[in-house]
Amino acid sequence: MKNDLSSLNDYLFEELERLNDDEELEGEKLEKELKRAKAIGNISTAIVNNAKVILDARKFAEENGFASTNEVLRLKDSSND
Repeated sequence: MKNDLSSLNDYLFEELERLNDDEELEGEKLEKELKRAKAIGNISTAIVNNAKVILDARKFAEENGFASTNEVLRLKDSSND
């Protein structure tokens, strides 16, 4: 799997298709797939939230004249140096 949002979208739809395939998913297989889908959903939410933070940082950097997004994303308070 590639590490980009487009690939994530494809992967989520693949999981949806697996869940929709009611011929193969019964009993324990269904329970296992539901747990897997929940885990995938939770991780996907974290990835999307992270992408939003990066996008917001880029917008902030551009609006406030920072040289790069990395300056904004640093968590260290540089005023204490």
